[in-house]
Amino acid sequence: MATAYIVDAVRTAGGRRGGRLAGVHPVDLAAASLDAIVSRTGIDPAAVDDVIMGCVTQAGQQAMQVGRNAVLASKLLPQSTPAVTIDRQCGSSQQAIQFAAQAVMSGVQDVVIAAGVESMSRVPMGSNATFHMKEGLGHYKSPGLEAKYPNVMFSQFMGAEMIVQKHGFTKDDLDRFGLASHQKAIAATQANAFANEIVPITIETPEGEQQHTVDEGIRFDATLESIGGVKLLSPEGSLTAATSSQICDGSSAALVVSEEALKRYNLTPIARIHSLTVTAGDPVIMLEEPLFATDRALQRAGMKIGDIDLYEVNEAFASVPLAWLKHTGADPEKLNVNGGAIALGHPLGASGTKLMSTLIHALRARGKKYGLQTMCEGGGVANVTIVEAL
Repeated sequence: MATAYIVDAVRTAGGRRGGRLAGVHPVDLAAASLDAIVSRTGIDPAAVDDVIMGCVTQAGQQAMQVGRNAVLASKLLPQSTPAVTIDRQCGSSQQAIQFAAQAVMSGVQDVVIAAGVESMSRVPMGSNATFHMKEGLGHYKSPGLEAKYPNVMFSQFMGAEMIVQKHGFTKDDLDRFGLASHQKAIAATQANAFANEIVPITIETPEGEQQHTVDEGIRFDATLESIGGVKLLSPEGSLTAATSSQICDGSSAALVVSEEALKRYNLTPIARIHSLTVTAGDPVIMLEEPLFATDRALQRAGMKIGDIDLYEVNEAFASVPLAWLKHTGADPEKLNVNGGAIALGHPLGASGTKLMSTLIHALRARGKKYGLQTMCEGGGVANVTIVEAL
């Protein structure tokens, strides 16, 4: 089978809800990452066979095929560039990478941009469902789904709390993990570790035009006491906003190509796609699936967890990566080495290519080889992508 390569991967710095990126339309935010990946790689824009854009809340400003609209808003891609928008919940743009790789590995296409966008300030999470429910236009849970899961409201928050109870974590465990996410993100920012992956976004501020280049969600003054003092999300639970992913605005993109395209366009890859996996399990506890997806991915790749040099496990809630560590026996020092979504934000549809950008650049900065990325997703689904840095 043919090999798929990643030539480059980029992301915007995260913007907090109502923060520095809130004034940017999500179509233009996505277009910025598309333009950056084209410009940085030097690929002929006309050579791009397809753009696969992840986006979760496809409503309002993210409606009407946001991927295609981002291509049309691009300064570099021609209108002849196709695009599609996909939703695999939080793993949408990780799935975009996997679809792009599958297209290249099958020989159907040679140059594909995998990307993602989410402006959670402008298009609130879940508004594509809640708006219709409020207007009396129906509920996503059909009679057939209700018959199989009676009186169940699928909730990621409830799933995260179920993981806390199942795996026996304490609030202190969660708080310490949350603090560590900020500490790692602070260290990475101060060391300029994100410089090779961040796309500057021009924004208007009261002080005039500025470039947004620093993740806005990082709490540079975070302490265990300040994190521990945040109000519980549920009186009976253990999670707080400080141990949950931050609502975030952002976009990201990666260029995935064939070996033939490397030669034809004189491109230099930064990574090779080693393994692609997606699995599904319990839709109620839902966020636990990365544990079992990782087992399957490693088995299919003929690898052990110790063969992997760095891991990116999305910090939707602190309980998810903690359960993943416990289940896999992975080395905590290799996990989310530059911080995760608790500190850097989780722009839903953009997080897959965002994490991949961070993972590959971190591998290369450390002279390491294999990286594993996994994402918990609504409905009890999980993607796992293993890459080899070059």
